[in-house]
Amino acid sequence: MTRTTAPTDLFSPTRLGPLTLPNRLVMAPLTRNRAAADGTPTPLMATYYAQRASAGLIVAEASTPNAVGQTYPNITAIHTPAHVAGWRRVTDAVRAAGGGPMVLQLQHGGRVGHPATSGHTPVAPSPVPLPETIFTPGGHRESVVPREMTLADIRSTAADFARAARNALDAGFGGVEVHSANGHLLHQFLAGNTNRRTDAYGGSVPHRIRFTTEVTEAVAAEIGADRVGLRISPGHTVNGITEDDTETLYPALVKRLAGLGLAYLHIVYADPASPVYHRIRADWPGILIANPVLPEITTEAVTQASARLLTSGADLIALGRPFLANPDLTTRLHLGAPLNPVRDRYLMYVGGATGYTDYPALGDQPSSAPMVALDGPRVA
Repeated sequence: MTRTTAPTDLFSPTRLGPLTLPNRLVMAPLTRNRAAADGTPTPLMATYYAQRASAGLIVAEASTPNAVGQTYPNITAIHTPAHVAGWRRVTDAVRAAGGGPMVLQLQHGGRVGHPATSGHTPVAPSPVPLPETIFTPGGHRESVVPREMTLADIRSTAADFARAARNALDAGFGGVEVHSANGHLLHQFLAGNTNRRTDAYGGSVPHRIRFTTEVTEAVAAEIGADRVGLRISPGHTVNGITEDDTETLYPALVKRLAGLGLAYLHIVYADPASPVYHRIRADWPGILIANPVLPEITTEAVTQASARLLTSGADLIALGRPFLANPDLTTRLHLGAPLNPVRDRYLMYVGGATGYTDYPALGDQPSSAPMVALDGPRVA
């Protein structure tokens, strides 16, 4: 999607491809581990997203496009009819609450996975294990050496992403976000320390960006480029990633995808003082979503960080933890009201309502949204 107008403030409406957004606040994808064991979204998840329906755009949490791509226990997926039906209950609940559009993030964990969780040996660009333990249903375990992907694996995984994107639209989403960030599979192909291949998918920058571009192109061909976003995290070293050539890697990727007509590009931990950020903004012709680095979760910190990014070329602002702790974040920021802090990081990743759907809205009243039964009637 071509960028046509500069944003005026966080609360002005805009368009994102075929989607109309009531404001420029994006709820960033947040893995919360509240799905069923098979990856199907639960009624509690429908409540959680409906509570946050005032976001201009909700990017729903990372969902795996195939079984081998699963990262941790109780992570959502989008490759079976049950997954589609579960996500449909979530999108219906958000619409019933008056919410704006939703897109679904598609994420393959690559080496960030374990047979004790997925039942499969993880796959990756090269047989380089995660340099830390990984959480499984049986607790933390040593990571395993992933199987190096064959060319057939690469082709089939790109096709899985495309099918997952179609499933997402069938589930009521307005589009998808391809996850090429945070040390997961696509990012593992980009980074030199996890990609030690010597074929057309490894070595030089043009070769290392190839898998991300092919996956993005496959998804765009399946559902239309104007319904597809891409998430990147330049220089972000989570999950054992090391980038020695960030300054050349991401401009090359952006240049390669600039003419595809994607809905947006989403930068994790965007720094308006970074030369790489400014290079990406200059080279990217379309909508840019920027996720700020926040020193603390306060109204002042969020407002100031958002303003800096808007004046530095961002079109939309993605917020994660502020939306987690404040179901009515849009209202709070519009009024300049105080924000709830995140109470306990541990509660972000355990099942149940505590630390998930029990954060209060303004007036110290618990925010509420109807529970949506997975086997109940759909809301029109």
